[in-house]
Amino acid sequence: MTHVDQRALGKTGLTVSRMGLGLAALGRPAYINLGHETDLAGRRDPFWMERHTHHVLDSALHAGIRYIDAARSYGKAEAFLASWIDGQEGTLHDFVIGSKWGYNYIGDWQLDAAVHEVKDHSLATLDRQFHETLALLHDLDVYQIHSATDESGVLEDADVLLRLGEMRDEGIVIGVTTSGPDQVRTIRRALEIEIGGRPLFGTIQATWNLLEPSAGDALADAHDAGVGVIVKEALANGRLTHQDSAAAMTLQHAVRDLPRDAAALAAALAQPWADMVLSGATTEAQLHDNLSAFNVEPDLDLPDLAEPPGEYWTTRAMQPWN
Repeated sequence: MTHVDQRALGKTGLTVSRMGLGLAALGRPAYINLGHETDLAGRRDPFWMERHTHHVLDSALHAGIRYIDAARSYGKAEAFLASWIDGQEGTLHDFVIGSKWGYNYIGDWQLDAAVHEVKDHSLATLDRQFHETLALLHDLDVYQIHSATDESGVLEDADVLLRLGEMRDEGIVIGVTTSGPDQVRTIRRALEIEIGGRPLFGTIQATWNLLEPSAGDALADAHDAGVGVIVKEALANGRLTHQDSAAAMTLQHAVRDLPRDAAALAAALAQPWADMVLSGATTEAQLHDNLSAFNVEPDLDLPDLAEPPGEYWTTRAMQPWN
């Protein structure tokens, strides 16, 4: 398996692997990735999924991945991660753990739940979820607002921002993740926020992929300002990899024998402002394929697949949980 290089995460003082592992599709039974219904071979009970997640984490550790991304809304992801950490016998001294607050998981482990998660960026939710996360993980390196948008108003909530500033002053790197067609505005607003005379956010995690590259310039500005930049959804929730996706087939025709996921992830890794790109692998085989992105030539000629942001995010919102 390819070994992953490491890199400074902006000016946070943290060193991370160029690829991290996100637990969004591993900590709950349903997710919006195309083809996810076949990833877990029909086994979705919590006991089996915990063991399965441990196997994927073992593979990530062996490959040199040193950043794990969780969230309160990822079902039992933090609990699965915590039980895995407990079994490592002190070998994780250089691991960086990030989690997020701001969504409540309400799917109750049901595949056919009408709603799986609900956003709540209130101060009460911040306080409750922060203590829930610490109760499981005991230590935390990066703590992020989950999918800040204009609609949620979280970047204008003085009480929330002050509380996050207190956490920063206690040694936790505070980050923000973005979503939706207005990512650029959210990123630029986040870069303006100061608490106690210095920038609040040490990291920004944003969607960037071959279908939705609109945040690139704003992320470059964040990187230039010393903010650690984390790329999520580099495979566009399966739209760049699944055999039933027109975009994936166009990409495959261009890259020929190269795996689609490797090409798409390599494109994200090639961005000079990208400190780290998250893999959302659900299986060890997917993780192995994702890691092959490091073997892709950096001058790979890829097709222009970019969609208008509004069109991309409308399509994403229509993807079913499966």
